Amino acid sequence: MSLKGTYQWALKTADGKFHGTTDERDGKLYFNGTVATETEKNQIWDAIKTIPTWQKDVVADIRVTGGPANGAKTAPAPAPSPSSKSYTVKSGDTLSRIAKEHLGNAADYMKIFNLNKDQLTDPDLIKPGQVLRLP
Repeated sequence: MSLKGTYQWALKTADGKFHGTTDERDGKLYFNGTVATETEKNQIWDAIKTIPTWQKDVVADIRVTGGPANGAKTAPAPAPSPSSKSYTVKSGDTLSRIAKEHLGNAADYMKIFNLNKDQLTDPDLIKPGQVLRLP
């Protein structure tokens, strides 16, 4: 699998915010460009960091321009919605344990899996360091 496939969530997060290039060469994924706000930059970095090996796989130069994206007027940032919760996987975690702790029912593990299909291929295969979105 290519690095771009591995970092699909980061690339999807960057879409529409990141203005620059993402190239794969010499076994690394290079981000070089700009975003309008520090928040957008942090969202892209958070997505990059969902892969435990990101430190050796990614070289990123993401600069904040301080202006609105695509010349649009900036609007106040919306308040975080209840569905924007996340959880960073720790060693020994399972989706059912995370579901029980955060959703109140271990049987709801598929809700977490389905919400994170962009980075999970099997509900039994989660890795420490992954940042999962919670319903």
